Amino acid sequence: MPAIAVVGAQFGDEGKGKVSHYLAQRAHMVVRTQGGNNAGHTVVVGGKIFRVHIVPSGVLYPQCKSVIGNGVVVDPKVLLEEIDYLGSEGIDTSRLILSDRAHLIMPYHRLLDGLDEDRRGLRRIGTTRRGIGPAYMDKNARLGIRVADLLDPEGLRNLIDENVALKNDLLQKVYGQEPLSAPEIYEEYLGYAERLRPYVADTARLVNDAIDAGERVLFEGAQGSLLDVDHGTYPYVTSSHPIAGGVTIGSGVGPTKIDKVVGVLKAYTSRVGDGPFPTELLNEQGDAIRERGKEYGTTTGRPRRIGWVDGVLLGYAARINGMTHLAINSVDVLAGFETIKIAVAYELDGRRIEDPPANLRDFGRCKPIYEEMEGWGELGTPAHRNEIPRALEAYVQRIEEITHAKAAVISVGRDQGETIYVEELFTEANV
Repeated sequence: MPAIAVVGAQFGDEGKGKVSHYLAQRAHMVVRTQGGNNAGHTVVVGGKIFRVHIVPSGVLYPQCKSVIGNGVVVDPKVLLEEIDYLGSEGIDTSRLILSDRAHLIMPYHRLLDGLDEDRRGLRRIGTTRRGIGPAYMDKNARLGIRVADLLDPEGLRNLIDENVALKNDLLQKVYGQEPLSAPEIYEEYLGYAERLRPYVADTARLVNDAIDAGERVLFEGAQGSLLDVDHGTYPYVTSSHPIAGGVTIGSGVGPTKIDKVVGVLKAYTSRVGDGPFPTELLNEQGDAIRERGKEYGTTTGRPRRIGWVDGVLLGYAARINGMTHLAINSVDVLAGFETIKIAVAYELDGRRIEDPPANLRDFGRCKPIYEEMEGWGELGTPAHRNEIPRALEAYVQRIEEITHAKAAVISVGRDQGETIYVEELFTEANV
């Protein structure tokens, strides 16, 4: 049962798309299990850039089925736009499969997302305003509309009427907004239904059957572990579970069927949005890393906050995910720095602590305790781990010690070809 989960080990934007894309070459199926179009994967292949937000990266390979699982919240308009974009690039999307149990993002979700962010003022979360949080709220309040409902015209009309009536009360009485039109929304979503119908299936059955048949299945992560709604820097988190445990819920696959968990991280840390960031670099060094790493959001275009690697948070992420392997990206961005820092503990009120505090005010007062390491020069084009500079090898070993996981991938550039694959994660090299 060769099944691998790829998860973000930091705050998202770690380069999971590149790792997932590589592994997808060897997979029969790639499954997305949570989040929505607030995430984005940028994949560079032969110098050509592909950007996807909902469709799994397996779509780029003709042998691979791409599954959008039940844990994803789907904006049908965005999904269809992405299907059309891929088609215009010559990519066949006929092997895309959408869970009938996935929940839909509705127009009122997007509207309420933005209005709530504005209401929070300085205490805003920093959401992408794509409606993801409100969609998950309705899901858990048992008010959600699912893909299966989209394909039932009469049921869809009733659900939209009920939801719009509730949301209009909120929009008018709390936010002073004009009411939404239920008939207009119904007609819009009825049009989406006909185009999406051929893609819809019971994906939990398909994924389990694939694993039981010995096919290689890749679970593709979105966002990062430190944005998990339970285990992240709450409330500055996403609305779902980007950790390995979320894979089982968002796909309908039991945890005993997942063989390996690959944590993806950068050689530094980046973060989009607000929230605590102990190692943040608010100086020219941080600016230089941002520009060299092209650290701007795939989905929003927002400049990312930059800092040194936080070993406290990496160790924490490794524990809550049960990470077995690491993919370390963007080591080329730090090439030429005389010294590199890793936070190995925090100082809080004069005490040394080695775990991130749950209390947000305490976390915000934490000061990093750094371990300084020798930097590495220009990398060239190493093909094997034993060809990388001695200082970089020491850095990789220190990350392995902190996480108790083995580096399987070391990325020395943005392109797919600029990657050292230390260990073949799928047992067979070819499909």
